[in-house]
Amino acid sequence: MAEVGWDDVTYLRKRTPKATEKRSQQAVNAAQRSGMEVETSKKFSAGQNKQHSSNANTARLDRETEELKHSHVGLDTARLIQQGRQAKNLTQKELATKINEKPQVVNDYEAGKAIPNNQVMSKLERTLGLKLRGKDRGKPLAPKK
Repeated sequence: MAEVGWDDVTYLRKRTPKATEKRSQQAVNAAQRSGMEVETSKKFSAGQNKQHSSNANTARLDRETEELKHSHVGLDTARLIQQGRQAKNLTQKELATKINEKPQVVNDYEAGKAIPNNQVMSKLERTLGLKLRGKDRGKPLAPKK
């Protein structure tokens, strides 16, 4: 048998170029010179951090004019949340922990600054045992059958 030295190396295939090498200006020019077809396309908002486009209504709501205004939790609802929490001898932090929200969320709801979210309101209703929405506000929450 013929002996093969450790220094001899045999390459069976050439290394395939990386994706960045394929897209380089040099590679594009070489492909065009050789007569290959090169496809270039510009992506929409490429290289920018834009994921959603906001429409004019959002800008109007942010300005909070008289006719277009974000609705906040009413002071009567805020007072109900506060009274229900105090009746259960809970702090804002303990209530927030029970409903899996941040303490700032409970603080905003009790101050009347929060924009109402139905999921948070239902968590508060279940934890406090009070109706906070609808015509029966302040009445005990009826147990499910």
